[in-house]
Amino acid sequence: MSLSQKSISIIKATVPVLEVHGVTITTTFYRNMFKANPQLLNIFNHSNQREGKQQNALANTVLQAAIHIDKLNELNLAPIFHKHVALGVLPEHYPIVGSNLLGAIKEVLQDAATEEILGAWGEAYGVIAKAFIDAEAALYKVTEEQIGGWRDTREFIVDRKVEESSNIFSFYFKPVDGKPIATYIPGQYITIKVPLTLENGEQRTHIRHYSLSDTPSEQYYRISVKKEDALKETNPNGVVSNHLHSNVKVGDKVLLSPPAGDYVVDQFATNPILLISGGVGITPLLSMAKATLVKQPEREITFVHSSKNKQYQPFSNELSELEKSNKVKVSTVHSDTDGHITKDKLAKFINPSQIKETKVYICGPVSFMSSINKQLIELGYPKENISYEIFGPFTNV
Repeated sequence: MSLSQKSISIIKATVPVLEVHGVTITTTFYRNMFKANPQLLNIFNHSNQREGKQQNALANTVLQAAIHIDKLNELNLAPIFHKHVALGVLPEHYPIVGSNLLGAIKEVLQDAATEEILGAWGEAYGVIAKAFIDAEAALYKVTEEQIGGWRDTREFIVDRKVEESSNIFSFYFKPVDGKPIATYIPGQYITIKVPLTLENGEQRTHIRHYSLSDTPSEQYYRISVKKEDALKETNPNGVVSNHLHSNVKVGDKVLLSPPAGDYVVDQFATNPILLISGGVGITPLLSMAKATLVKQPEREITFVHSSKNKQYQPFSNELSELEKSNKVKVSTVHSDTDGHITKDKLAKFINPSQIKETKVYICGPVSFMSSINKQLIELGYPKENISYEIFGPFTNV
C-alpha cells in the first residue's frame, strides 16, 4: 500500500504548520486519548507525560514523518518498534491512536484542518500504522520464538539486591518457572511493569525500561537502578526507582518483558570501540565492555566514565577488573575534583590514529551526551560512527 502523490503533496505542505503547532497537537492528542481510553495509561510512562517529554517526542516524530513522507525508509524507526514491543502495543491500539490524532489536528487547527488535509493525513496514518504493525509483529515473533523467549510479561523473582553506589542498586532477576531465559545483545534493556496505588487509591501500572548491566547470562538478568530525587510536586520523577530502592527486596516477584532495543554493540565487527558514560548511563556500556572482552578479547576497548565523586561511582570493582585484564583502557573522571570532561581531557584518553575507524557509544544525561558528542566531532570522529542511548522518549543530542 502506498500513498497517492496528491496526499504526499498535501502532507508536505503541512510541515510549516506542524513546526508551529506540533506540540499543541500532540498534547491535545494525549489528553483526549487518555480521557476516552484510560486503560492506555498503563502502557505509558506517566513521568514523561507530566514533563512533556512524550508530547515533544511524538511531535518530532510526526514532523519527521511529514518531511520524509515520500521516503519513510530513510527514518530509523527501529527504536520505536522495540519500545512498542516492550510496552505491549498491539494492532488494536492503532485505530485508537489514529482517530485521536486526527481529532487533535482538527481541534487545534480548526477550520485550517480541511477535509482534504484530514483525508491526506488519514491515508498517511493508515500506511504508517500498517508498517508499524507488520514490523512489530515480526519482532514479537522473533522475541517469543527464540530459546527462552516469551511474549508480554513473565514472572521473575529478585535473587539478589546489591548496592553499587550511594544512589544505585543492582537487581538480579531469575525466572519463577525455572525455565531458560532469552539471551540479549549487550546494550539492550528489559522492561519492568510495577502496579502501584496512587494517592487517590487508584491502581495503575507503571512501566520502565532499564538497561541490562551485565554480561548475558543463562541464569539471570541484572539491571542497575539510580534512585531519583524524592518525589515532590516540582519533580514528579522517581515513582518506580524509589519503589524499587525502598520496597522491593530479595524474594519479591516482578513482571518483566523480554530484552529489547537496537542500541547494541556489533559483536562481529573488529574495529576499536570507545565507550563514554555519565552517571547511571554506565549500565549498557558496562554490559558492552564485559561481553566484548569475553567474545572478542583482541578487540580494543576504551572506557571513559564520569561521576560526581567516589561516593557516586558505581561498579568500581568491575571497572578495576576490566582494567586488570590489560585489554580495556579505563579512565574515570570525578567532576567534583577533576571537573567535567572536556575536549582536551578526552584527547588524552583516546588513540588519535584510530579516530576515523572507532565506533563510539555514549550514554548519560542528555546535556552530558550533547557535550561529548560535540567534542567527539571536533576531535574528528565521523558523526555516523557515534551512537547514543536516551533513557526516555527520543531526543536529539
